[in-house]
Amino acid sequence: MPTATSIHRRGSLKRLWRNIHLWLGIGLFILLVPVALSGAVLVYHDDIGEYLSTPRGAVVPSKPTDLTLAIANARKAAGDGFTPMSISFPEDNRVPLTIALRGPAAKGERPVRLTATIDRHDARVLSIVDYRQTFFGFMHVFHENLTIPDYGRSIVGWTGVAMLTLSLTGLYLWWPRHGQWSRAFVWRRSPATSSNLHYMTGFWICFPLTLISLTGIYLAWPQQGRELLSSVAPMTEQQRGGPRAQVMANTARSPAEIFATASARSNSAVDAISYPNPQTGAWRVRLREDGKTEPVTILINDRSGDVSVVQPLSGDWTASWIRWLHEGSHSGEIWRFVVFLSGIMPAVLGVTGILIWLRQRRQRALIKRGGPQTTAKTPPQSVGSAAPAE
Repeated sequence: MPTATSIHRRGSLKRLWRNIHLWLGIGLFILLVPVALSGAVLVYHDDIGEYLSTPRGAVVPSKPTDLTLAIANARKAAGDGFTPMSISFPEDNRVPLTIALRGPAAKGERPVRLTATIDRHDARVLSIVDYRQTFFGFMHVFHENLTIPDYGRSIVGWTGVAMLTLSLTGLYLWWPRHGQWSRAFVWRRSPATSSNLHYMTGFWICFPLTLISLTGIYLAWPQQGRELLSSVAPMTEQQRGGPRAQVMANTARSPAEIFATASARSNSAVDAISYPNPQTGAWRVRLREDGKTEPVTILINDRSGDVSVVQPLSGDWTASWIRWLHEGSHSGEIWRFVVFLSGIMPAVLGVTGILIWLRQRRQRALIKRGGPQTTAKTPPQSVGSAAPAE
């Protein structure tokens, strides 16, 4: 039988975690909710973007797009100084191609990146935009670094730490006392709808939210995360300046030749072609293969035409899955919807949590004044409850 001392100790510990949960949620509400909501928006940004860019009544073209003409049109639309970097081929053949182009950079600024949308039938340019200036481009930048280039990533990373702490402390506070599991999953744990909504949605979302927070922390500090991961699993050494920092000025082979070589592989379709950089001298082609959820990457040597399949090391494979789990991609539609909900629920939990806190403040103020309390305003002791937060 528990002693009075152990009961007091557990009550004090629960009060501590309740206070941490409360003040993290309230103190960072203005930051947590926008970061989470921007992530929810980005879960379906490819689908929405493809829908908006596809002309009404578009049909599958009768022959492959003339890539040489498409690139020439994209370079002409972009203007002098822009060079193509990659070509993306959406899975739905009715959806236009996209060509990413890199332009000159002003002193102290990042190079301009343009995205040209290409009609699959006649290779004409449907639109060309600076992706960072579009709605989804802004959402990407905001979710990544709050549009603060120097230290925004660190802020987002610490936001992930706060979200992780809220998930774990919320689970601890929800956990039923004395094995009262029969009441743990019922809706009517409190007379207030906001409390019931907070308890139930908080429990069901805390597990995926914990995973998304952990993966977000890794992505917020990529270098530190890579060093940590490479200490336990082998990873391919990063190329200096990044794999897409530069592209070869003159290539021996055209994108059309690369597309034809890659398309010759059985049971696969080209997903994206990246131009070779001077360090490797090889085109990088991402393929969608039948029966595989994750893409397959091959390298095609620009001079010899030799084809090699990239065999990711265990650390590379893990790093890719960390990103895919965070984004909700390559993991099925159910997980993608769960990730979407995980971006919406912090707003619901934040609002309901504030309502619970305000209701508790009114109750304490009423008790101090010695005023009457009605039954409706005095919630019953709920499963796993402790003293109100101070």
